[in-house]
Amino acid sequence: MKIASFIYDGRSSYGVVDGDTVSDAGAVLGQCYSDLRSVLASSNGLDELAALRDAPTLSVDQVQWLPVIPNPDKVLCVGLNYLKHIVETGREVPKHPTLFTRFASAQVGHDQPLIQPKASAAFDFEGELAIVIGKSGRHISKENALQHVAGYSLFNDGSIRDWQRHTLQFTAGKNFVGSGSFGPWLVTQDEITDIDSLVLETRLNGEVVQREGLDDLLFKIPELIEYISTFTELLPGDVIATGTPGGVGAFRTPPLWMKPGDVVEVEVEGIGTLKNTVNAE
Repeated sequence: MKIASFIYDGRSSYGVVDGDTVSDAGAVLGQCYSDLRSVLASSNGLDELAALRDAPTLSVDQVQWLPVIPNPDKVLCVGLNYLKHIVETGREVPKHPTLFTRFASAQVGHDQPLIQPKASAAFDFEGELAIVIGKSGRHISKENALQHVAGYSLFNDGSIRDWQRHTLQFTAGKNFVGSGSFGPWLVTQDEITDIDSLVLETRLNGEVVQREGLDDLLFKIPELIEYISTFTELLPGDVIATGTPGGVGAFRTPPLWMKPGDVVEVEVEGIGTLKNTVNAE
């Protein structure tokens, strides 16, 4: 099942995507579940969504896509998690996951413009797989980790590289308003039989700039969930962006930055394609 959040007729909603249509489930279930995060937080919310038959059907052209979870309690991003990306940075292989956070305001939905800030032109792409948590937990073991995953989505961890390097902490360069994207939808875990066998590809203006198998991840999904849930409670709707492969613009000669007018796409077969244009602030 593919589930998206969107705006229709000035109202925030959510529903199941089927080809070129999406159900307006929020129009029916909204009094019980105000948003997709609350659907995931309910023990039977996804089952109710899957069984819903009387929701209005919309064309995808009628909706404005929102980030899959517009209001997450937290978005945790993993840096330096693809082995080839670690090599291109010249850094040592980390012993523990490198984590930082993104604010909800720092992300937009599918087909919405990324914003290059006026403070910098060093606007880099980072295509990533995103995990969406469906079941809360602390101290989750690797063996039980996937039981806490609602599904998968795509992420562009758009990075303002000079601001990222102002200090040892990444926060400033990762949180300019509208600099990243999250979508187009959530694909429930039951539709993905072997996530590690899939390939992530990022394209800038149609040219492939990143392409790597998810099996190149240094810290796999169960390890990330175990590590993160040790220090914080993972909640339904929380997002873990698992890191970006090699090929980012900062380590090319000359550097390759996103600029206004560009089109950037992140794709994983079986999940979909997250597409955004770039606008100037």
